[in-house]
Amino acid sequence: MIGHRTHLSVNEKGHLEIGGVDTVVLAGEMGTPLYVTDEDRIRTRYGELHSAFSSRGYGVKIKYAYKANTSLAILKIFQNLGAGADVLSEGEIRAALHIGLKPEEIIFTGNNKTDEELLFAVQKGVLINIDSIHELERLKRICSARDVRRARVSFRINPAVSPKTHPYLATGLRGSKFGVNHKKALAAYTSAKEDQNLTIEGIHMHIGSQILDPTVYAEATSRLMDIVCELKKKLGIDLRFIDLGGGFGIKYQESDRYIAASEFADALFAVIDDAVARCSLKRPEIFIEPGRFLVADSTVLLTRVNTVKETPFKKFIGVDSGFNTLARPAFYNAYHEVVVANRAGDGAKEVVTIAGNVCESGDILAHDRSLPKIVDGDLIALLDTGAYGLVMASQYNFRPRPAAVLVSAGRWIHIRKRETFDDLISGEILPPDM
Repeated sequence: MIGHRTHLSVNEKGHLEIGGVDTVVLAGEMGTPLYVTDEDRIRTRYGELHSAFSSRGYGVKIKYAYKANTSLAILKIFQNLGAGADVLSEGEIRAALHIGLKPEEIIFTGNNKTDEELLFAVQKGVLINIDSIHELERLKRICSARDVRRARVSFRINPAVSPKTHPYLATGLRGSKFGVNHKKALAAYTSAKEDQNLTIEGIHMHIGSQILDPTVYAEATSRLMDIVCELKKKLGIDLRFIDLGGGFGIKYQESDRYIAASEFADALFAVIDDAVARCSLKRPEIFIEPGRFLVADSTVLLTRVNTVKETPFKKFIGVDSGFNTLARPAFYNAYHEVVVANRAGDGAKEVVTIAGNVCESGDILAHDRSLPKIVDGDLIALLDTGAYGLVMASQYNFRPRPAAVLVSAGRWIHIRKRETFDDLISGEILPPDM
């Protein structure tokens, strides 16, 4: 079902198109499995979000969440649009620097950073978002023991708020592994302020992912702004920025509520405006860290039908992808719409389950879907796979990871090569005496 996805269409041949490109032709040329991303859709979503947040009278910076999709081509699109980077590892820092971002445009928010990663971030001038008191003490030791530049820091605060999402996607709960408990925030900032090697710049929260209820942001932001006010009153700290995180959800299926970017902005700025006035704060810069919202619906995964298996209980459609290619259904029981791309205009004829090619019982890409009658050789499109799709792919069962292409206005370019057997064994060492 294409539904609300305006960048997808069905052409006169009955084939699914994305960005004006026929997916059947594309799969014939490039093979499957294949990730296909519409550049124009990414630009549209970025424009929606930037417009909604930048119209509220604050300086706003979008820090794209690299973990959602680290394709270098996509990272470059966001850089060209003016986005900074929210990164979680040294590898993601290096990716941001590689595509040309300046260190001051990068915020390092990993929840379990190594000493080596902390030192690397300090040496490069990347802002470090501190996740715990212990991490703060390690960073202080690193800066004291080595001849490094002054470290730029903020703190990730856990506001202890339920984001009303899948438990595995919740990061702001009271018992979460993420962030400094909001009741310990003042002590953390006091310790940082007393250290001559640290420069405090901001505060951060991230309460979860795939959030479809904007009101939870108001509750979390209220707790965050209480801390901002306390820092001003007790420590004389006027923070340069407030980072509200990301997690803005998208409409994966027709039963999901569609949330406009403006609804998220309304919920957040109502609280911020009140605190700025009430606490006489210097108006801070506002950071947001969207990932899924910007890239998820830009992409489809094309996969070919290998086999059709009927059992007394179900009809399985076996495809040449599995959770090694798209992990979300197995990890989170996530829902992705399914379209028979070579007959996208046909009506539903039967209920089938799309089964992956990994030797695991949990490798089901879509349960009990009403689709046209499917035969081997048909092309299946799994929609909204741009976030946590290719980036989570693995080589399990010794299968190569898929190729990827970028489409725009009827044209396409290759942005990731398909792996080969040589790629699978490239890191292996077979001792010569064995």
